[in-house]
Amino acid sequence: MESADCLFCKIVKGEIPCAKVYEDGQVLAFLDIAPVAPGHVLIIPKAHHADLFDLPDSLGTALLAAQKRVGRAVMAALGASGLNMQQNNAASAGQMVFHAHYHLIPRREGDGLRLWPGTPYADAAGMAAVAEAVREALASLE
Repeated sequence: MESADCLFCKIVKGEIPCAKVYEDGQVLAFLDIAPVAPGHVLIIPKAHHADLFDLPDSLGTALLAAQKRVGRAVMAALGASGLNMQQNNAASAGQMVFHAHYHLIPRREGDGLRLWPGTPYADAAGMAAVAEAVREALASLE
């Protein structure tokens, strides 16, 4: 499945060039053109799926295996001591290309990159209320 106007589908088809670092039958990985840090890689399924919720579970193993393999290689190649893996779903979460993709961002101690501001709950009761709401939503999905 592909989408004719999808940037990443065009990359998969070779219509738009990329700095490819990995490819197999289901997955493509290439350098982000606007990296958060040098070595910032995008890992995408070759088939078009808009976001995490559109991905078939059967792709999970291939995507995770590619993330682990490419992540290790990026860390080794760039001397990184850590790696963030991020995936955005919907415009409100920062998704700009609506083809499921994962960001692998190599990290180093003291690199100054801060991805999440970390806003704590006001109190334990507020945290418990959110946990209960999520549990209820999970139960309604079953």
